Amino acid sequence: MEFSEHIKTANVEDVVLRQPLHPPSRGTLCITGHHLLFSDRDEGSSRQVLLLLRNIDAIEKSVENLLAYSGLFSNARRGERLSGSSGTIIIKCKDLRVLQLDIPGMEQCLNIAHSIETLSCLDRVSEMYPFFYRPSDLSLQDQWGLSSPEKHYSQMKELHDRWRVSAVNRDYSVCPSYPPAVIVPKNTDDEVLKKVAKFRQGGRFPVLCYYHRKNGMVIMRSSQPLTGANRKRCREDEQLLQAVMEGSDKGYIIDTRSSQQAQQARMTGGGFESKSSYSHWKRLHRQMERGKALQESLIKLVEACGDSTHNMDRWLSKLENSKWLSHVQTALSTAGLLAECVERDGHSVLVHGSEGTDSTLLISTLAQLIMDPRCRTLEGFLALLEREWIQAGHPFQQRCAHFAYSHARLQLESPVFLLLLDCVWQLLHQFPLALGFSQALLLRLATEAYASNYGTFLCNSHQERCSLGVMKNTHCLFWALLRPGERDYYSNPLYEPTELAIWPSVHPQSLQLWRGFFLRWTPQARHLEEAQEEIRNMVIEWGKLTLSVDTQPEHVEHV
Repeated sequence: MEFSEHIKTANVEDVVLRQPLHPPSRGTLCITGHHLLFSDRDEGSSRQVLLLLRNIDAIEKSVENLLAYSGLFSNARRGERLSGSSGTIIIKCKDLRVLQLDIPGMEQCLNIAHSIETLSCLDRVSEMYPFFYRPSDLSLQDQWGLSSPEKHYSQMKELHDRWRVSAVNRDYSVCPSYPPAVIVPKNTDDEVLKKVAKFRQGGRFPVLCYYHRKNGMVIMRSSQPLTGANRKRCREDEQLLQAVMEGSDKGYIIDTRSSQQAQQARMTGGGFESKSSYSHWKRLHRQMERGKALQESLIKLVEACGDSTHNMDRWLSKLENSKWLSHVQTALSTAGLLAECVERDGHSVLVHGSEGTDSTLLISTLAQLIMDPRCRTLEGFLALLEREWIQAGHPFQQRCAHFAYSHARLQLESPVFLLLLDCVWQLLHQFPLALGFSQALLLRLATEAYASNYGTFLCNSHQERCSLGVMKNTHCLFWALLRPGERDYYSNPLYEPTELAIWPSVHPQSLQLWRGFFLRWTPQARHLEEAQEEIRNMVIEWGKLTLSVDTQPEHVEHV
């Protein structure tokens, strides 16, 4: 597609920009195939605002009388603008910014609005900005990705006696949403895996995602079994799970649906593992909302956070009615249960819901953060996200197509990944020394998942990324975040590693609204950010002073 076809007006002079935390400014607005660029033309200012069009969730257009704005600027300029009408475009972004553009001339305004509406919703992956982004300090020949099942397996020597890497999905024919290689029990051959895949929704047969070094127990994940109304069985599926039981008398299956939902799924071909067929496995149901319910919860929360006219009672009522913190509580509670089964009780666990691409990944990731100190470093956390979300087949392009402002009809959108980041922030808030990364990293990831210069969050599966050339033609976000300057910025200066598990409190008094994200464009959040940056600088300076003292010659001590 030629982007120029959708740009009738490429630039407009004398545009007024209003944005959070800044006074109104006048300048030139330019639109390209992927960006809006506003350049402040006021004397003594060279400020620019560059907005990725993919970051725009919704726009609103209206006609305003220019007299309404005559008091904003000097008398010398006022006369230039007191004629005719202008258009106003309100831009609502996926990172929660709300911008307003006052554009002289209705035709220019409508042209700009049409271009934004068209170019912010490109469907073809190859037309998106990551395929055009070419920073000078990165090369397309650089390594793409931090982790893989093969690399994860090679780093875990303890796995080699009982587990193996299988390439049964090398052509994606067994499971379209799995990567080419997966870790499975060593005594389970590929023919068995193929039969098990046919018994699991979407072919997502049980695979290993975590090995607990302290006791040898594991976490596996899959999708629901296709038992159906006739209670079908699959001997190979039962054998695979039995192979996991070595060294333990029982295991747990954590189903992220309610018992009633699991029963209803049988009527449409899905189902659950019966006690008679899986006698060594105890099934635990922990209902977690997903899909439309989770998206609507986000919409209500964003609406509440964006209305500054609320009194205290109204604000608390809207916050409660959004149910967002209840979803956070449920996710952390379920992840804590999973970690407790493995860490404290010494049993292996299989996790699944229906498809196994949303809440399953959410709680397996959180449980690993709770138990495994290697996942709490900056690099370890990014590698965990790559294994459990990018490679494991979370459909980012579907789930993150729109945020909370869009007027489009809800389809497959669901803020599951944002819920994960919120839960991780709760851990960071409760254990400020235990995680090697800062809130800044979580904010960056939340933004990049919805609109990015990088290809990491493009597409819905490993197969799609390969077929569309994402890994050959775009840059990897995670490697970019680990560059020296970036690494320092996103690291937690207060980090003190601990081998202990970090058990989150899920009491209502312990959970808080993630102000750094949901109120990020308010003065209060900015003051908090400045305070955190000051703390960071103080810790860094203290470290330098300590190092300086430690390296002084010995005779200085005797002076």
